Amino acid sequence: MKAFGERVTAAIAEKRSAVCVGLDPRPALLPSDCLEAGHASSPREEEALAEASRIFCRRVVQLVAPHCAAVKPQVAFFEVFGSAGMEAYLDVCAFARGKGLPVIADIKRGDIGTTAEAYARAWLARRGEEAPRADACTINPYLGRDGVIPFLEAASGSGGGVFVLVRTSNPSAADFQDLRVDGETLYLRVARLVRSLNEGHVGPSGYGPLGAVVGATRPEMLGLLRAELPTSILLLPGFGAQGAGPADVVDGFDENGNGCLVSASRSITFPWSGESVVPRTWEERIVDAVTKMRDDLLAVLSAGA
Repeated sequence: MKAFGERVTAAIAEKRSAVCVGLDPRPALLPSDCLEAGHASSPREEEALAEASRIFCRRVVQLVAPHCAAVKPQVAFFEVFGSAGMEAYLDVCAFARGKGLPVIADIKRGDIGTTAEAYARAWLARRGEEAPRADACTINPYLGRDGVIPFLEAASGSGGGVFVLVRTSNPSAADFQDLRVDGETLYLRVARLVRSLNEGHVGPSGYGPLGAVVGATRPEMLGLLRAELPTSILLLPGFGAQGAGPADVVDGFDENGNGCLVSASRSITFPWSGESVVPRTWEERIVDAVTKMRDDLLAVLSAGA
């Protein structure tokens, strides 16, 4: 299997899209047909909602697959339904990979030693003849390099990727990530750790297995972090519902218009959020939302070329 960096850059080029669709199923926003099918499958509420989420996310994957470069299912929205939710999560990951989409498991694990090794094996290692459960996962690096290296090693062995939280999109990220250490911000220290660990693992695309999560809501940081992380694919959450737009993410791309995945969840999967009812045309609305995001990103990148 090709390395993660090669697969992502190839997907971006093939689809002419840097869109990464976040899969965050929320029962209150699910279409009635998905909820009805879920409740028909089980009298237990947790199992019914897990099944409804699975059905919805599978349909979303089918709709967005031609228009996006990757998907990012958030484990929390499945884990809340217990074991049935985790079964649904793994099913959605496998279904998306079967559609040829790189899957970024948004799990934000953060631990050290044998615990980190176990997490890394769970998500990124091959299991006999079976492929890894995901193509990449997100991790929290704030226990130090001991919390990153096990994931890097697992990813390197399976052709996977790891997205390290560097500078996140939430407002309170500044409480810690912007603190200055010996004259520079903590997030820059984390970025330099990612860059140093990526050395020796860079593929023909120019990118290694260690990527970085950088919030699209802070566009003034993107140029700096793109320069600090020349061998890392940047995953940019915060687009759409959190306020970032196409012009905010331009500096995250390299000179070839590559090296970046722009992530949106609610604005694509629930474009009717805030409306009183789910529209009958919900599937069309999802396709309209993902193609508009793809085209808007293409337009700003072309304008800056």
